[in-house]
Amino acid sequence: MHQDTFMRDSIPPVERLVITLRYLGTGQSLASLHYAFLVGKSTASMIIRETCVAIWDALHAAVMAQPHKEQWKEIADVFQKTCQFPNCAGAIDGKHIRIKKPVRSGSQYYNYKKYFSFVLFAMCDANYSFRYIDVGSYGSRSDSAVFAHSEFGKMLQDKALDLPEHTTLPGTTSPAMPFVFVGDETFALGENLMRPYSSRGLSLARRVFNYRLTRARRIVECAFGILANKWRFLHTPIHLKLETAISTVKAACVLHNFVRARDGYNFDDSLTHSLQSHRPSVVRGHRQGAAVREQFTAYFMSPHGALPWQLEAI
Repeated sequence: MHQDTFMRDSIPPVERLVITLRYLGTGQSLASLHYAFLVGKSTASMIIRETCVAIWDALHAAVMAQPHKEQWKEIADVFQKTCQFPNCAGAIDGKHIRIKKPVRSGSQYYNYKKYFSFVLFAMCDANYSFRYIDVGSYGSRSDSAVFAHSEFGKMLQDKALDLPEHTTLPGTTSPAMPFVFVGDETFALGENLMRPYSSRGLSLARRVFNYRLTRARRIVECAFGILANKWRFLHTPIHLKLETAISTVKAACVLHNFVRARDGYNFDDSLTHSLQSHRPSVVRGHRQGAAVREQFTAYFMSPHGALPWQLEAI
């Protein structure tokens, strides 16, 4: 038996978990873990990978299961209560995760910010918990491309997310509106996906819509901030093999949900983080999405949907 394998197998599960959580929580180098725990660097790397896979397998179904129809309604109720954006089922965004250059990867992971990365795409609820993640897409891809090729994006396109039936907005009797996800300008407008209007020559109503959408969309930004400031290995480039690096991010996301449900969070921890957004790409929506957005725009200017402070805030 290889010496590293023998040493790894001789380390008890509790110590493996401690080593992994130390790495995720501090971002300590493998050399630092070697001195702290008296294990080889390759052994520490293997322990981190195996433990992160075990964490994901143990927690994923419990803390990140796909919502069903009634749960989507509950998520939308919280968005309405906290962000005053009705029929909102989640906020979406993608962030670059810095890594060392993967072996024989060419420029696929080299992003427009001039460093190597893969993408963490996430959809979160209004409680700052991740309800879906896609981890590992090339850093050279745009948010819209990552979204379109993700399981979540395909399910949304195929109407397979079990979203609730269309319903009227609070205080109105018509029209029945779909449940939507909110994102920034990198995503294509769709019936179930709202993005802001282009910033040129906006009318007052469209400026209000952009403000209202931003209030809901910032939830995912805060979720990323909480994630990165809790699991500080995300503040520096990940010097692990690509497969291991992806496993660490997946584990951090389910641990984020686990800790979020148990302990809550400190809002100040979400205000700054080192995760970089994607470069905006030119994407076009379709007419049905544009019609839905116009209905939301009209509602946000109506007596039933307007906020007392929204004109002062834009």
